[in-house]
Amino acid sequence: MALFRKKLDLPTPGEALPGRATRMPIPPSHFVTGEPLDGVFEGCERILVAMGCFWGAERKFWQAPGVVSTSVGYVAGATPNPTYEEVCSGLTGHTEAVRAIYDPKQTSYEAMLRIFWESHDPTQGMRQGNDVGTQYRSGLYYYDDAQKTLALASRDAYQEKLRAAGYGRITTEIGPAPEYYFAEDYHQQYLAKNPNGYCGLGGTGVSCPIGVVSA
Repeated sequence: MALFRKKLDLPTPGEALPGRATRMPIPPSHFVTGEPLDGVFEGCERILVAMGCFWGAERKFWQAPGVVSTSVGYVAGATPNPTYEEVCSGLTGHTEAVRAIYDPKQTSYEAMLRIFWESHDPTQGMRQGNDVGTQYRSGLYYYDDAQKTLALASRDAYQEKLRAAGYGRITTEIGPAPEYYFAEDYHQQYLAKNPNGYCGLGGTGVSCPIGVVSA
């Protein structure tokens, strides 16, 4: 079916699916932490990333010290409130994303960046391992100038580490945090609900020292 073909180019505005105005319903609480998936988190900060299939990526963050809540969704596309099937068609332009809420008194943005870079291969373009398509592209999206500075510095530092290890150019798209559309309920904390579920996440084995991204 055309809906499920693998597209490796982002759709033009004229090609993008129309989507809908209705927001995806989400569960009232995180399956692992019990915290809300959305809302105001007093004293907390957030990071928004894309690193391949969001099932395994989300687990990396909810397992990290200092993380209060996580969720998965779709970002950086043209279709409002897309469904999973629409995103997989390649006709929305979105990539699968993870949003993590963390307590800066217990961890840091730099520590979150380290999880991001080390947990996937950011040199693979429109794929991640065996998962191929625009929805699996790597992305790092900042919420303010401080995050932007650290995101770019971490990319440049990690690029040098990767090059020394024989890897190519980082293809991660870095830009302002776009609108975040929650994914369907069954995708949220998927690997906690399905411990034997698929996880295609794999890093390069190249370390990204936290010190290299300090301001």
